[in-house]
Amino acid sequence: MKSKLFFIMLLSLAFLILSVATYASDYTKGPDSEKLKVILSDFETCAKTGMTDWQVPGMAIVIVKGDEIIYKKTFGIKEEGKTDPVTEETLFQIGSTSKAFTAALVAMMVDEGKVKWNDKVINYLPDFRMYDPWVTREFTITDLMAQRSGMPSYAADPLPFFGYDREYIIHNIRNIKPVGSFRSDFAYQNNLWLVAAKLVEKLSGKSWEENIEERIFNPLGMNNSSTDIKSYIEGKNVALIHTKKNGKVTALPMDWPFIHWTYIYGPAGGINSDITDMAKWLTMQLNNGTFQSKSIISKENMVFMHSPKTVTPPVVNEPFQYYCQGWVYRENTPCDIVWHNGGTSGFKTMIAIVPEAKIGIVVLSNLAGTELPEALAYRFFDMYFEKPARDWSGEYLAGEKKQEVPETLPVVPKNPSPPIELKNYTGTYSNDIYGEITVSQKDKGLIITIGPEKINLFLKHWDRDIFIFSIPGDTSESFVTFQTDYTSKVTGLIIDMLNNNGYGVFKRVKK
Repeated sequence: MKSKLFFIMLLSLAFLILSVATYASDYTKGPDSEKLKVILSDFETCAKTGMTDWQVPGMAIVIVKGDEIIYKKTFGIKEEGKTDPVTEETLFQIGSTSKAFTAALVAMMVDEGKVKWNDKVINYLPDFRMYDPWVTREFTITDLMAQRSGMPSYAADPLPFFGYDREYIIHNIRNIKPVGSFRSDFAYQNNLWLVAAKLVEKLSGKSWEENIEERIFNPLGMNNSSTDIKSYIEGKNVALIHTKKNGKVTALPMDWPFIHWTYIYGPAGGINSDITDMAKWLTMQLNNGTFQSKSIISKENMVFMHSPKTVTPPVVNEPFQYYCQGWVYRENTPCDIVWHNGGTSGFKTMIAIVPEAKIGIVVLSNLAGTELPEALAYRFFDMYFEKPARDWSGEYLAGEKKQEVPETLPVVPKNPSPPIELKNYTGTYSNDIYGEITVSQKDKGLIITIGPEKINLFLKHWDRDIFIFSIPGDTSESFVTFQTDYTSKVTGLIIDMLNNNGYGVFKRVKK
């Protein structure tokens, strides 16, 4: 009797396993052609509705299954207020989805036996330094791209805005004090991707830009993609940078003084591409590093780049996620998603793949800060895998509006105290991150000059030793507070805009 019962249990278990396997197999195979047509039609409706809801001027979407493009569509315009439409060859900045390209170059170095993922960075770049000497000694190549350095999130990210170059940024990593333990917490960084690029340059003898061109763009036929500012600002078919302030979408001009920063941070976010080229990159990702029967990266290292390395903080109503190597791993049913988004001063990108089902999507948009690209990717996967409909766009938009505070300019004091004589504020100020900046007097005002680009911040008096300035091309304003001793002698200043983690505090070094 017991043996018969045991046999029945074994049969039941086998049936259950077979059922689960069949269920998974059906989902990885995807819907039939008729269902797919309906899904793509409904998805396009969601995309158009989302563009209106989020006020996105232009967008381009491609979906690839295996090595076949099953959907490719452009929407809207390149510039708000104009009529020139987005086309399949329109260039967008793809932001931090560029990180996966840099990780791919490192993977190629691993494939060639030039380096191993767990090798120490200082063995190849002896000048590399973190704030803590022990962390410097233990920092591996995997750590460079796993977002677990212990530094504060987005550490010293304004540096490229003022023209500080890659070498300067890499050198200054040693001055950034940690706020967490090494390898214990997720903290998003851009600066360490410059170190990863420098490693590639050291191992290959060629620049990051040359490596991207020769090892990725050329083999994949990404002929319209680029890594430089000139290709973007002088391009004949480019989408413009757009920002939204107080509900109004505005295009920023090509001569906007901060447009260069994306390309200084190139290995972390400086690639320009279009939907046609991104489809090729997507195809290579879906086929374990192979494109048109040619191996670009080994399957082993593709899996490594797509695999979890660092747990990210949990988000309400979102699944658990983990940072990989230029990718994010998202738990999902019936199949997990590997994705990364990218944002610049005026663009938002999303690339997401389901390796198990060999299906992936890229969404390019020309509006900073919108979460529509992510919402559309998740909505498509829900539809493709026949999950209950969830209005990701509506949820994200509602969340944004809850946090949205109408931007109002500070109210000028009715009876401000006068400043001390303006010449007493002038001089040279310094800190470990930004180096030396100068304060000079012009007419009846003060100017702060900062960075290799000699960016001028024009100060207006506010109250006593407090001044205010606005960012060119932006309506936001920031305070500058001069510090004085008991004799009213100026000893330093604080720039609020730069003062995350104390980086905006400057000591006076010369009058």
